[in-house]
Amino acid sequence: MVVKIAIIKIGFIGLTTLIEAILDERAARKDIEIRSISSGSKLDLESANSLSDIYDSYPADFYILITPNATLPGPKSLASDLSKRKPTMLISDSPGKKLIDELSDNIGCIIVESDPLIAVRKDFLDPVEMTNFNSDVLKVLAITGTIRGVNKILDDVINQISKDVQNIKLPKIVLDRFESIKNSGLTNPYAKSKALASFELAKRAAQISSQANYKEQDREKYLLLCGTSHELMRTAAHLADEAREIEKMNDTVHRSTHLADGSTTDKTKLFDPSK
Repeated sequence: MVVKIAIIKIGFIGLTTLIEAILDERAARKDIEIRSISSGSKLDLESANSLSDIYDSYPADFYILITPNATLPGPKSLASDLSKRKPTMLISDSPGKKLIDELSDNIGCIIVESDPLIAVRKDFLDPVEMTNFNSDVLKVLAITGTIRGVNKILDDVINQISKDVQNIKLPKIVLDRFESIKNSGLTNPYAKSKALASFELAKRAAQISSQANYKEQDREKYLLLCGTSHELMRTAAHLADEAREIEKMNDTVHRSTHLADGSTTDKTKLFDPSK
């Protein structure tokens, strides 16, 4: 069975940009088919409702909805509508934790704590700053284990659907620091420590961005806070990179690669064959 996956993007978190690619990084899988639809950066209710065309335009077996702050009316309404039709996984950032207890059995969620809010003040954020920030976010998500954690969770749901499991288990998981590091493949304790530091800096960047965006009214102060959150993210990316460099020097980088049937092969030594 080829599992048809519809990915619905409303607004952006860092993970939004590569969510399709982490499911099929080599364009080799034959067990899935993916289509994506997006509202761009907007999160309002009207933008969310405009994505409902996916119901009729693509016969999906599985919905993945990825959004910032899933508690907002737009994402929340869309998640509910999707889950009434097919199994749905909601992927969101830390504010989405408030929604977990409200979710029905036909909707799971992955809350990504290390995907921080960006500083959006008009005197600070332009397309270059936005792109630079998200490039740092992606490095942190990849090396600290968040990407692989999301990958494993989604692959498990896809596997259940492909086997026509009657009562599909849709997990509700918060990828916090230890849950993420568990999936990172890092083996050296110093590499793990650097990755944990990277993770914590990303969380702190989100907190400072929130202050800059919504709480601080003094222009000079909020602009400094915007810069602070982005500098924290830059440092987080640097620490994550250092963690991976330790693993590379020890030839212990963990690689888990998708095959055509959706299964994965694993290896650590670069010149070893995949298992």
